[in-house]
Amino acid sequence: MRLLVVEDEIHLQTIIKKRLLKEHYSVDACGDGLEALDYLAVSPYDAVILDIMLPGLSGIEVLKRIRAEGNRVPVLFLTARDGVDDRVKGLDCGADDYLVKPFAFEELLARIRVMLRRTTEHTTDELTLGDLTVDLKSHQVRRAGKSVELSGKEFAMLEYLMRNQGRVLSREQIEQHVWSFDYEGGSNMVDVYIRYLRKKIDEGFEQKLIHTVRGAGYVMRTEP
Repeated sequence: MRLLVVEDEIHLQTIIKKRLLKEHYSVDACGDGLEALDYLAVSPYDAVILDIMLPGLSGIEVLKRIRAEGNRVPVLFLTARDGVDDRVKGLDCGADDYLVKPFAFEELLARIRVMLRRTTEHTTDELTLGDLTVDLKSHQVRRAGKSVELSGKEFAMLEYLMRNQGRVLSREQIEQHVWSFDYEGGSNMVDVYIRYLRKKIDEGFEQKLIHTVRGAGYVMRTEP
């Protein structure tokens, strides 16, 4: 899943990005409100972590503008302002959650998981399809009770496919939600990672879960 971090304290921005990358998220980061609007204009993010006090344009104004444009991406305000009025103002402008600095990273990760559950209609941190289970908190994957070892990028792709199980996803959609702007790989990387996942998830099982829809993309589903 692809996240945008908008934080003008470079040290904190770097720490947040590194921790999110470790959790297998794809992450873009910037420290300016106007730059954040540029990112949001060209990429479909799954969630945004947005500071309120920003140069160029405040986080409140960034949120007002994207909501006015119909962008419903989940937004978590991350700020040093802890007054009730500030929290209410942020939530009234369309924020989904609010976290005050300093904060525990485990709480930030938990709040991100909650926001993503809301958008994908999953009620827990465990995704299931047939005999495949994906634990989003522990990053454990099991097929028919057997542990499956995945790389960070393989896990990120599987998570996106599982959150959208039953939906046909184009290569472009998968790429936009699994890779960030700094990705410099080849144009066929979606197909490459689909092959990796098939080898680890489907190989040896009669029931295949990852399917190609010719001319359209890929879908995860069970079939008779």
